Amino acid sequence: MITPLLLLAAAASGPVAPKPLFRDPVHDGAADASTVRDAQTGEWVMFYTNRRADLPQDDASDVRWVHGTAIGVARSKDGAAWRYTGTANIPGSCTGETLWAPEVQWLEGQWHMWLTVVPGIYRDWNAPRFIVHLTSPDLKTWTCGDRLELGSDRVIDASVLALPKGGYRLFFNDERQNKAIVTADSPDLVHWTIRDRLTQTPGEGPKAFRWKGRYWLISDAWKGLLVMRSDDGEQWFTQPGHILATPGRHPTDRAKGQHPDIIVAGTRAYILYFVHQEGEEEAKANPDWKRRTVLQIAELREKDGVISVDRDAPVHVRLKL
Repeated sequence: MITPLLLLAAAASGPVAPKPLFRDPVHDGAADASTVRDAQTGEWVMFYTNRRADLPQDDASDVRWVHGTAIGVARSKDGAAWRYTGTANIPGSCTGETLWAPEVQWLEGQWHMWLTVVPGIYRDWNAPRFIVHLTSPDLKTWTCGDRLELGSDRVIDASVLALPKGGYRLFFNDERQNKAIVTADSPDLVHWTIRDRLTQTPGEGPKAFRWKGRYWLISDAWKGLLVMRSDDGEQWFTQPGHILATPGRHPTDRAKGQHPDIIVAGTRAYILYFVHQEGEEEAKANPDWKRRTVLQIAELREKDGVISVDRDAPVHVRLKL
């Protein structure tokens, strides 16, 4: 028998998120999420790479389906139930035909987006890529800013962190440095100075955040997610192993987790990640099904400076800031 006390406790802990958390209704290729709260509406807003997973391939090497991508948008009142609201109104004058990996944050009185741009639709991975900065007053209308000069013609996947003594740090992937995660600093979100290479092994999709008195960086190592921590934002330590490396048990979550987003909600932190659908029943009959991707959510756990994730556990989403 469910008692009123149990109902009250369940309500306090938040609604249970579905699996998947979100599936793009247009191309079924949601990936690379960035999630923020819209103070004007009280809703949570998710921006994501809208991969064209349903696009037929000429052959196995044809990757046009990850090009020609818009930025999808979904909204939620509670962080558990999401509805698709279309694509972001991104100006073509400062971007291109292919948009990847938005990073959205409220800083210095307005919304900022750092967006990876590929200037065209390509059959292979041999194209220039760069990061563009845009701003918005309302998460709907975006204005072109500058293209970031980061010393390379192949940079992707921005993540921005406010520094404790002022200024900002950018974490990004430089494909010319064996796809290392590299940093750059800025006093004003406009002018950037390249700093450190943080990883020696290849990866992408870094997400930097502060939680429980530490700085953290979680990135996609293509064999699960690499976790790094820092007490001061300068000296970083790599956690052994990878989180979300082992496929989950539940349908739509049966492959490694990729390209994280983090929502810090008080003492709790949630990780959003995308999952290829190669482990699903549909993939046995349709080899193209593995290109489809969905977004999932799990809660982070931290003990003695080590982060863990139980992707099979029910996730009570309570995004109270």
